[in-house]
Amino acid sequence: MASRGPSLPRITDVAALAGVSTSTASKALNDTGQLREETRQRVRRAAEQLGFTPDSRGRALSSGRSFTVGLITTDSSGRFSIPIMLGAEDTLSAGEMALVLCDTRDDPLREQHYLRSLVSRRVDGIIVTGRRTEPRAPIDVPIPVVYAFSPSTDPADISVIVDDHGGAASTVQHLLSLGRRRIAHITGPATHHSAQVRAAAAVATAGSSLVGEPMHGEWSERWGRHAVDVLLRSNPEIDAVSCGSDQIARGVCDRLRELGRSVPDDIAVTGYDNWSVMALASRPPLTTVDLELEELGRRTANLLLDAIAGSPHPGEMALPTRLVTRESTLGT
Repeated sequence: MASRGPSLPRITDVAALAGVSTSTASKALNDTGQLREETRQRVRRAAEQLGFTPDSRGRALSSGRSFTVGLITTDSSGRFSIPIMLGAEDTLSAGEMALVLCDTRDDPLREQHYLRSLVSRRVDGIIVTGRRTEPRAPIDVPIPVVYAFSPSTDPADISVIVDDHGGAASTVQHLLSLGRRRIAHITGPATHHSAQVRAAAAVATAGSSLVGEPMHGEWSERWGRHAVDVLLRSNPEIDAVSCGSDQIARGVCDRLRELGRSVPDDIAVTGYDNWSVMALASRPPLTTVDLELEELGRRTANLLLDAIAGSPHPGEMALPTRLVTRESTLGT
């Protein structure tokens, strides 16, 4: 008869090693009950020593929680939602919580389907995000919700956003610090909230050093190339271009190079987003603004955990961006 392998450690083994009752060991491992911190630590050390892993189903039943969080997004490409998700997972995994990603593909019916599914699964809370910074209508669910990147229109909700105004202002301040005094701004559609905010920041920061009005178009390299032709016909003496995205900035750099203008010797160029696919592949690599989306995800998850614990912090929180300087303004 074949011998059986060693049995897995049980909660009773942990309790025996820690010198406490089974119920006390369970409370210590599930962070429930009124226990001394020294007792909790002793039980946790015993569990670690034995290699004991709590049963997630039993943990959920004893605490009334699922230890699962849903993330609803409209960002099918993952360009913004994936970094936010990674940051949120950093925070949630420390509490042994899982995250379920649901892509609505901008379909309201699909969003409602996912919301019903998440609530029926008894998730502890929901993070709502998207690919645009426009405020969105709040969702109606009986559990805590935090909005990330795309804020709620309800000021009583909890929203975490990027400080787009500060980010755009930092690129223009950088150009001014380099002695650039004829700065143009090329950005995305005038109907997009992020393009409006970034353009307003460029105007306010550049002051008399801004050449013409901000130029609005697509979030694309094609628009960046076309905008250069339009710009140079009326303002051939510009010495810097602040762009509302890395895609636009890469198109600007490509067209300037084709026209024999050196970047940054003749014209310095800045981008926005720090999207490595664009910023690092650009010739030259772009000085740009990092949205710090992983940090935004971590802060969002912490706020959600507070709300789940019964201590919500309603209102809108704007997190700072980070200027990343590279060859498109500093040269080689």
